[in-house]
Amino acid sequence: MACEESPGTDCREVLAEVYLYLDLECGDERRTLIRHHLDGCSPCLREYGIEREVKELVARCCGNETAPAELRERLRIRLAELVIETDAREYLPE
Repeated sequence: MACEESPGTDCREVLAEVYLYLDLECGDERRTLIRHHLDGCSPCLREYGIEREVKELVARCCGNETAPAELRERLRIRLAELVIETDAREYLPE
């Protein structure tokens, strides 16, 4: 779904990349596109704020611990799969 305030950018795409945006793991062009979308889409901005708070909470609770690269990659893949599953459910007839 694309929001009316930020046409051309799909909300699901933006929300799927929120952690990449928060972790500065996406390119400058993509960061600009996401920031522009967040500036104009209050539902996505609210979700971004929640995700940012969760990230800050985890950082405070876990200190400087970092997950092994293999675990991070498995989590990233699984989260992407969950986003796809959620998207698919939105289009299934009830």
